[in-house]
Amino acid sequence: MSETKEHFILFPFMAEGHIIPFLALALRLVEKKGCTITFINTPLNIKKISAKLPPNPYIRLVEIPFNPTDHGLPADAENTNSLPYHLILSLFKASDSFKPIIRKLIHNIFHEENDCPPPHCFISDLCFAWCADIAHEFGMFHTLFSVVGAFGMACYFSICQNFPQRKAESEEFTLPDFPEASTIHISQLSQSLKAADGNDAFSRYMTKLIPQCLNSDGMLVNTVEGLDTIGLDYLRRRFNKPIWAVGPLLLPPSGERRVAKDSQNSPEFITNWLDSKPPKSVLYISFGSQNTMSISQMMQLAMGLDVSGKNFIWVVRPPMEYDINSEFNFKEWLPEGFAQKIRDQKRGLILDKWAPQKEILSHEATSAFLSHCGWNSVMECLIHGMTLIGWPMATEQFYTAKQMVEQVGVCVEVARGKTCEVKHEDIAAKIELVMNETEKAGKTMRRKALEAREILFDALKDEDGYKGSSVKAMDGFLSAAELTSDKT
Repeated sequence: MSETKEHFILFPFMAEGHIIPFLALALRLVEKKGCTITFINTPLNIKKISAKLPPNPYIRLVEIPFNPTDHGLPADAENTNSLPYHLILSLFKASDSFKPIIRKLIHNIFHEENDCPPPHCFISDLCFAWCADIAHEFGMFHTLFSVVGAFGMACYFSICQNFPQRKAESEEFTLPDFPEASTIHISQLSQSLKAADGNDAFSRYMTKLIPQCLNSDGMLVNTVEGLDTIGLDYLRRRFNKPIWAVGPLLLPPSGERRVAKDSQNSPEFITNWLDSKPPKSVLYISFGSQNTMSISQMMQLAMGLDVSGKNFIWVVRPPMEYDINSEFNFKEWLPEGFAQKIRDQKRGLILDKWAPQKEILSHEATSAFLSHCGWNSVMECLIHGMTLIGWPMATEQFYTAKQMVEQVGVCVEVARGKTCEVKHEDIAAKIELVMNETEKAGKTMRRKALEAREILFDALKDEDGYKGSSVKAMDGFLSAAELTSDKT
């Protein structure tokens, strides 16, 4: 098959943490194969993608219709970052309505479009595992793409299959088909998993999804063999399909949101502020595009930052008690006088909902990252050799934090979940442990973070006859997809 005939269809779930790695995968495929990419999503998401993606003749952005109000969602709710937590499952369930739309779209591409070659490979989100049946109907190779790490996915998958927490006689339990994960604590369960009993709405959704995943021809995972062996071994054993670890897949900074240069959120403003700080003196704090915390937790975090005396950049989203799209409210969300004090001392930046994360993490002034341990954030942190303070909030983030603490050794946890009690003294102590240059534990973490960085870079090497593990995995996936399409 010649390179010009290759055509991949990519279909991510409607969430920033899914769309971004899918875009990074699209760019990697174009760079490697010069192929056509059809990138599918709903209208508002496509509009956002087109605004941030540099023009690329190989990538076609295709809208599919979606009316959120038909599914009990707000009119503009096409992405999880615009939804409160309790409505996110409704968005997942609503995605079933895409099945006839996707089938019709694929049919039209095969039979009515003459300006590009017919697609040979369909890469869908795990949430759209039903796409495997449609792909096979049209003779395409189908692979899932996991935007989260293998260990986090393995733990989440195992818990959703077995519900071991329902049988546990204490606050700790093990996973019956994944003992290598060691013990799980009840505090490492999301709100949905704590309530899951096999008959609730979340359990029914997962019970339907998991068998669909097994219909795929394989799975791409945004991870690296050298950091995620335990999780990858589980997935290969459980799925009995090829599992290709092709990460890290990260967008370049130019693929992030564009804001005015004079805005406090702009890369230019923030880089200038970081330039004024000593090396390794700034803590970056962000909980991703859809996570939030309670007002009391936010207050304690602010007090912990104050007590620590460290420079910081903190991306703030409205607390749980407020509408997710609320305007920023210093007076009610933060301790009295905190914002003015920080401003007067020139010690911190408090940013509304978004920051240019890659520019912050790559700057020499940044020392550590207090994070929700979402997989994209963890990969961006490790690629810059940085340590983590973990505060997992939802889904597999608890197990990613566990992996970073116990297996990779680059993280300490400060809290778990959106409702736990947390004290500012503990927050300040963890910040001191990680950022103090004389702390032995902090030194060990920084050394391991640099080792993790080398593992990530080695996985992506393709030079002088040497191919890293992720390069080899991508080659293996492309060969499998080509072999299947050559037979059809």
